[in-house]
Amino acid sequence: MNNKILIVEDQFIEANSLRISLQKAGYAVCEIASTVEEAIKIKNKEKPNLVLLDIRLQGKLSGIDLARILRSENIAFIFISANSSKEILDAAKTTRPYGFIVKPFRDKDVLVAIEVALYLHQQNQEVISKDQFSTNEIPGDGLTGIIGESPAMAAVLNNIKTVSNSSISVLILGESGTGKELVARCIHRISQRRDKPYIVVNCATLPANLVESELFGHEKGAFTGAQEKRTGKFEQANEGTVFLDEIGELPQDLQIKLLRVLQEKEIDVIGGKKKAIDVRIIAATNRNLEEEVAAGRFRLDLFYRLYVFPVHLPPLRERKEDLLLLANHFLRIYSQKEKKAVTRLSAGALDAMLNYSWPGNIRELENIIARSVLLAKGDTVTDLQLLSFQQKSAPVLSAAAPKTMEENEREYIISIINQCNGKLQGLNGAAKMMNINVSTLRSRMKKLGISKTKYS
Repeated sequence: MNNKILIVEDQFIEANSLRISLQKAGYAVCEIASTVEEAIKIKNKEKPNLVLLDIRLQGKLSGIDLARILRSENIAFIFISANSSKEILDAAKTTRPYGFIVKPFRDKDVLVAIEVALYLHQQNQEVISKDQFSTNEIPGDGLTGIIGESPAMAAVLNNIKTVSNSSISVLILGESGTGKELVARCIHRISQRRDKPYIVVNCATLPANLVESELFGHEKGAFTGAQEKRTGKFEQANEGTVFLDEIGELPQDLQIKLLRVLQEKEIDVIGGKKKAIDVRIIAATNRNLEEEVAAGRFRLDLFYRLYVFPVHLPPLRERKEDLLLLANHFLRIYSQKEKKAVTRLSAGALDAMLNYSWPGNIRELENIIARSVLLAKGDTVTDLQLLSFQQKSAPVLSAAAPKTMEENEREYIISIINQCNGKLQGLNGAAKMMNINVSTLRSRMKKLGISKTKYS
């Protein structure tokens, strides 16, 4: 292994322990630096491939100052730091590090983060041609269903392939309807854990009084009403993957327990003993977790643990090159389902698609195509029946201030509910049209201030 690593850490015991661990793993380690000035001298002399960098250092300059220098010189770096404030986190992120590792850390976490960082850095040095991942559906490698030719989706596919075969935590970020669960399934499907369990947990729909039991399990008689033993989701997923959807909705007391799972790789069964587990955690959210951290609703240390490898899914309005591919994909699916020979979109329908902002993203596109196929009289979709509040609005590229993600989602949910005449559940209900559980819909309505009394 020819990679050389520079450790910049002003706590000697921690730095020396890290040096020993890296050398055992086969890495060459430069002389340890405790200040930015020392690090610059060692960097210039020994030419490291990667720098492990504490944020708080001796002297006037911080690790963030050094990170800016490393970024300008195209040297990969990972922050290793204890809990920091939101302001420090924001400043650190502007330097675009290849990872964050929170103290205290396990040697294995550091080695995995280094492996991923070096791979990503190598990838970033190469020019990735658009055609490298240009395909409607990538067959035979577990990525079936992820459709797109746009540069934004090429980056997503590259990230999925990069992270799949490690056990590193993944945080999938994106608006509602962008395909976060599909990406999580693909990561598991092409990972080394593909033959092990894949357990989905929707943090927004877990009953508040049973969250801990659902996740970690309980013994018989552990509390009133515990008439039999329950195996929790994490134990069910042992050696496999747990997908924590809507992680931003997890109560704070459970955030602490999840942090312990990530750190210690063990769970506390209610009324029982601790159990060691081996699970890969993939989390997803449509919330801005940094804002949640700043508001005190999400723990900063848990954010660091999850933000090791973020995958950002672009909204559909930012990848309109993929609209026709996606629309044709859904045309095929729903034409077969409805046993109809609907094979194309009219020029007017295509024009309407391109001038629409798609607040509900891919989920909304799928629902509209499904409805259009059902209503089509011949082989061509001529009327997409896009939401009226969007049709009457200004063009997407107007000078008007863009709506927030929450505003778009709120309008989308209200419009679907109105189309369903206020009905939330059942065959013709809004939840069915949006392809989500009614409990998830009610949770989102509560978060977005949509009156429950108005709809049933």
